[in-house]
Amino acid sequence: MQNGKCTNCPIRNVLARIGDKWSLLVLYNLQHKESVRFKELQRQIPDISQKSLTQTLRTLKEDGFISREVFPEIPPRVEYSLTPRALSFLPLVENIINWAKENMEEIMADRAKNRC
Repeated sequence: MQNGKCTNCPIRNVLARIGDKWSLLVLYNLQHKESVRFKELQRQIPDISQKSLTQTLRTLKEDGFISREVFPEIPPRVEYSLTPRALSFLPLVENIINWAKENMEEIMADRAKNRC
């Protein structure tokens, strides 16, 4: 414990990083392809900015969820792919997606009721 914070807390150190606005979407879009280029990912997630996608990819790489391969070509080609860690995590993501699909209508109805 440091300054009242648990530095080894899995929620803070892992779930907070993959539970951000874009990480799950990036992992989800990488799951059915062997490798994907940056621009293709950007097309698959049209509302993500270049800066946000760059930062998300950097974070996912730092945490071992994706690998980044640079090809020595002109212009340089960079491809991203999932690591075994990400592949072991994706079934959990699928469960969250299925749960969200099953509960979306009720959640939206509850939100609408509580706004009035």
